[in-house]
Order: sequence, then C-alpha cells, then structure tokens
Amino acid sequence: MLHCSKLFRRLFHALPSVPSSGPQPWLFIGLGNPGEKYQSTRHNVGFDMISTFAQALGISMNSVHFKSHFGEGEFEGTPVLLAKPQTYMNLSGESTGPLAAYYKLPLNRVLVIYDDMDLPCGVLRIQPRGGHGHHNGLKNVIYHFRGNREFCRLRVGIGRPPGQMDPKAFMLQKFNKTARVRIDAALEEGVEILKMLLTKGLTECVNSANAEQKYKHLRVQNLPC
Repeated sequence: MLHCSKLFRRLFHALPSVPSSGPQPWLFIGLGNPGEKYQSTRHNVGFDMISTFAQALGISMNSVHFKSHFGEGEFEGTPVLLAKPQTYMNLSGESTGPLAAYYKLPLNRVLVIYDDMDLPCGVLRIQPRGGHGHHNGLKNVIYHFRGNREFCRLRVGIGRPPGQMDPKAFMLQKFNKTARVRIDAALEEGVEILKMLLTKGLTECVNSANAEQKYKHLRVQNLPC
C-alpha cells in the first residue's frame, strides 16, 4: 500500500502544473501526423512550426501530456504551452480539448497551427476565429471544443496541388527544394508572429502580421510550390 501511495505521488507530481497566478498562459498547438513517415510533409507544417518556436525559445518538447508531445516556458513574462498531438491528424481534438480544459483556458487563449492549401506556399495568416475550411484535423478540434470556433489559428500556406493531382497525396508529400526554402523562411516569420502575439496581444498581432503577409501573398501567389 505504501509503495502504491509513493508511486501515485510521483505520477501526480510529474504532471505539468496549472499556473495559479500571474499572466494567463497561451496554448499553441501544431497539427500533424506522428511518425517518421510523415516528417517534413506538407500536412505536418503545424508540427514544424511548434518545433521551430520551441527551439527558438529553448523549450524542451520531451514530455507527453494528454496524448501530445508537450513543453512549457515563457516569453517576456507570458507563459506559453506548446503541444503536438500524437493522435494522428483527424483525431487532433482528443488531445487539444483536454489540454485546454486541464489548464482552464478560455478558447481565446488557444492557437491552433495547421497547413492550408488556400494560401500560397509560405504565406501565413493569423485569425482570431473561423471555420474548419474542410481541414479534418481542425474539424475534429472544433468537435472537441463542443462546436465552439472562437479559438485563434495560424494558417501556414502550402499551395495547391499541380494539375489533377489528388489533394490528399499532395498533402502527404514532402516539399521540393524550392518550396522547402520558402517554408523554412515562413517558419522563422511564424516565430516572430508568435512572439508578437505573446507581447503585443492578439489584435495588434493580427493587424500587423496579416498586413505584412498580404504583400508576400501578392509576390508569391503564382509561383509553383
């Protein structure tokens, strides 16, 4: 009985703590598919964005929390929680919903990062709310938020498939060299957008970041990805 009690205490204390005071955390969640097979594919740019941001802030993603690879840190005094659900894309809400509930976060402190074929390759767009845009991962997140769509999104453009190519096959392919350069640059831009969100707030971040990305959209919209 004593052994079980000690084991329970170790497991309990291993859980990340819920902040009891100070600034409310942001929860950033990148969508993707787990496993080496899907690494660096178009559909996994949400994972890539979280990894790039974690590296920039020196946040370890080695723990597992509610079916996600998870890390926590802060930037200029604002706590930030990072998650990459390991449920496979179409079940992302099974991790996202419990994480937001555990930390008692309103949905306007949750940001979901995902790939978007409606944006040119490497173009970013941050939004305070919206629909699912036929993205199955986002659709499942909304389902586990009980239909509530009032959470933030960072859309990462991957462009449209060429010709008559199946969109599903396109999403699961790796980027070619040219597109990879553009995506890597977008990930670095995304780090700065997320930092701005943490320091300046959502409204200023949306206005500033989207204005800058609008001009990028015009420059690259006709380039192949």
